[in-house]
Formats: sequence, structure tokens, C-alpha cells
Amino acid sequence: MIPMVNLKAQYAEIREEVEQGLAETIARCSFILGPNVQAFERECAEYLGVKHAIGVASGTDALHLSLLAEGIGAGDEVITTAFTFIATAEAIKYVGARPVFVDIDPKTFNISPEAIEQAITPLTKAVMPVHLFGQPADLTAIAGLCEKHNLKLIEDCCQSFGASINGKQTGSIGHAAGFSFFPSKNLGAFGDGGLVVTNSDQAAETLQMLHNHGSKVRYYHDIIGYNSRLDEMQAVILRAKLKRIDQYNRARRRAAHLYSELLGDLPLATPYEDGLGVHVYHQYTLLCDRRDEVMKALQDQQIACAVYYPVPLHQQNAFKEECAGVTLPVTEDIACRCLSLPICSSIEDHTIKEIAGVIRGVLSA
Repeated sequence: MIPMVNLKAQYAEIREEVEQGLAETIARCSFILGPNVQAFERECAEYLGVKHAIGVASGTDALHLSLLAEGIGAGDEVITTAFTFIATAEAIKYVGARPVFVDIDPKTFNISPEAIEQAITPLTKAVMPVHLFGQPADLTAIAGLCEKHNLKLIEDCCQSFGASINGKQTGSIGHAAGFSFFPSKNLGAFGDGGLVVTNSDQAAETLQMLHNHGSKVRYYHDIIGYNSRLDEMQAVILRAKLKRIDQYNRARRRAAHLYSELLGDLPLATPYEDGLGVHVYHQYTLLCDRRDEVMKALQDQQIACAVYYPVPLHQQNAFKEECAGVTLPVTEDIACRCLSLPICSSIEDHTIKEIAGVIRGVLSA
């Protein structure tokens, strides 16, 4: 079967370095907030161009703690997109705030700056754009809105490690940002993991306490915090991959462009790059009116494919109270037609051509 992501092939490239690092960690018996976590945080901060990077237990925690560190809480509204994984809105609910879902751009699938501006009320305290599928949202426009209305800008970078806007990495532009290291991500661990980044010394100090039981000094707790620390073993793996992240992202971009070249003349819409930034293709997601036929043909040939996301968040039962009567026409249309194809840094040209050939066979019929 052709998988969505071939983690085995990627591991083969780094096996020796990872196994040596894990063996050294086990021999050292320094498992919690150890030297690899500290080194990884420094290396990420340097790579992303930010002052502070704090490792946490997951991408969801990264978003949750970002909101807390920026003072978002009960009674506040946070404007975000409904076309994303639920963790984005879960984090908003965790802090007692209300997610306000707005529509997306029909080409990039990212949150629409115009829709954001229309949704701002006196209760709005933050905007949380998602750099969906690895394509940067229009942060130039969004940051301008946040400055104009005195709102916090908290970036959801869980799908965009290594993506950039005008030479700046995603995560380096807002007040804070959260990253995920779920195994399938462009920079993925061998389990859960996440990272919060910020340029604010005050937010970083709060985050250091929040992710470690509210403590700056062991056994002294200034606030109620959480047990959300990046694991030392995962840091070993992530450090090995971080050295190669630009290589991985270039390979993903090359694969995406080959897909688009092979599929460009068919009755579907290939991913759109808006030119505002560098898309790193966490997912290769196209639009097709005959999606179900294409999916069945791929599955019949043992080729993985997926729909991200079949039910937008404003239509999920978990948000039915705050979303009664909410309609988002573009989001709802995209959800009915989107389809993601296998993509990773190790996918080979012949595999892409095979997948494209199956799709062509359906749509040319």
C-alpha cells in the first residue's frame, strides 16, 4: 500500500544518529527537561528567529498555553477558522474563551482577513489564524488588523514548521505561536510533542511556569500550571530531524509541484500558492467535484488518501451552542470537495506518477 506518509523511509536515513542519541540518553538517565530538550529549544529559537522556544507535550498544549500566556480567558472572543483540526478551537475553549468561526479564502483555504475584520466585536481579544496544510496565512493583513484593534495574534503553526512569509518563519510574527510534532508533521517526533514560541520575555517566563506545574524553582509553585513537558527522548529524534528540515520541506515542495504538473489539465483544482510566503505542503490538498469516485479508485489500488476536514468545526456537535445558525459558505463548499494525496519527503516520482495516473483514469473517463 502507498501510505499518506512513509515514516519508515525517513527513519532509515537518521537511524544511526537517533539510536546513538537515545542510547546516550538512557545511559545518562536524564529523562525530564534534560540536555536534549534544552538544546532543541535553543536550536528551534535560532531556526525560527524568535527569542524564546519552550517545549511542551503536544501541539494542542502549545496552543492552549499560548492563549493563557497572552492573558486570554473567560468572556473573551477569539476569531479563528472552522476549517482546521479541532485542537485549534479546543484550546480556545480550554481557557474559557469563545471561538468565533469565520470563513476562508477559496484558493488558499486559510482564514480570510476580510472575514476577520467583519467579526471583530468589543469582546474580541485575539485572532488565531492557522497556516493550513503548510501554507502561511496572510499575516501581513491579519497583523495589521490586530494592531489596529489592539488584539493578540496567536499563530497556529501546527502544520507549518519551516514555512515563511517575506523571509520570516511562521511563528515569529505573532505575539505567540504553537507548533505540533505529531509523527506525520513536517518535523515529527515518534509520539506527541509540541513547542510554544514568543518574542515576549514576560510571556516566556509565564510559559516556563505553565508547562512545569507553575514552578520556576523546584517545589516552589507561583501559579497553577500543567504537566506539559517535551520528552527528552522525543527531543533526541527532533534534533536529528531539525538539521534536515529544509531538505525535507524542499522535497515536499518538489513532490507537490510534480503532482500539480501531472494533474493540472484535469477538471480539479490543484493547491494554490499565493506568493505571500513559502508553502511547505504538510498536506497536498486538491478540490474535485468527483471526489468520492477518485477516492474509491485510489483505495481500490491500495493508495491512501484522506479528507481534511470532512466536517467543519462550526458544524461539529462540540460547538453547536455557540454556532447555532452560523453558516460559512466557502468553508462548507471546500469541505465537500477537498481531497489530500500522499506526500512526504521520501515520496518518489514514480509513486506520484502512479497516483496521478489513477486520478486521470477516473476524470478522463
